[in-house]
Amino acid sequence: MASTIKLLGSEGNLSSASNVGFAKVVRVLNNKSSVQAITWKNAGGATLGTVTLAAGEVAYIEKASTDTLTGVATSLAVGVAYTN
Repeated sequence: MASTIKLLGSEGNLSSASNVGFAKVVRVLNNKSSVQAITWKNAGGATLGTVTLAAGEVAYIEKASTDTLTGVATSLAVGVAYTN
């Protein structure tokens, strides 16, 4: 996807709903040896989507700045900017 990534903050976990520093693009890592589900919600709390990440998988999720992501303590996320 991205050839150059700019970090927009420090990595944190998704054990509770987070807008990840109001980021619009978020790098999410499943730092666990089993699958994990990530839930994407809007600011009102309505679920917009879910994705399951395999062990060690990284995904880049695009969202509105006020949307939240939720996973578990070993779901690590950081806001990023990228160029192709």
